[in-house]
Amino acid sequence: MRRPGRPRSREVDAAVLAAALDLLIERGASQTSIEQIAQRAGVTRATVYRRFPGTTALLIQAIESVHHDHGPGALDWPDIDRMLDNWAAYLSTPRNRRMLRRLYGAVDDYPELPRAYRNSHGGRRAAAEHAALRRSRERGQLPRESDPDTVQQLLNGAVLHHLGAYPDTESAEAVKAYFVAILRQAGYRTDVTSGRPPPSAQ
Repeated sequence: MRRPGRPRSREVDAAVLAAALDLLIERGASQTSIEQIAQRAGVTRATVYRRFPGTTALLIQAIESVHHDHGPGALDWPDIDRMLDNWAAYLSTPRNRRMLRRLYGAVDDYPELPRAYRNSHGGRRAAAEHAALRRSRERGQLPRESDPDTVQQLLNGAVLHHLGAYPDTESAEAVKAYFVAILRQAGYRTDVTSGRPPPSAQ
């Protein structure tokens, strides 16, 4: 039986998550505290702690709150092209790029944050990426001998390179073209639309 008390406020939840994400982007994980988050959100520390057990859990949920792929089929990309459309849209948003740089940059000083993110959201995305690569190989968009695990690692490295070497003002079209150019070096074909492999792969 639920204890009597004030109902959980969605507005307070949203304010706390937004404050946590803002501070993560502005200062980095190691410089973000519950006290700072509470102050930015305009609530007490006790209010934050009633909702989140600690900074890591709060920051993870704050990062999750900006993703819109929680539905059952949201990450079910039919092929590489659809997957790259999603990646390009996400990576052409400057705020997303800054957030990812802060997240990856926490590896040494705040390793539990990227680890927790990888085990939750990152794990689901990795499985969806692998499935899209396998489907594309079956369609003949990738060579039969290509290894989805290796191609996936190539793409993940390309994401990190793009975050550090390219401006945050890149358009979605330019971001997608970047990934397509890299994948072509792995034998990716954009002219294959049917489920049958091209003659060269038979």
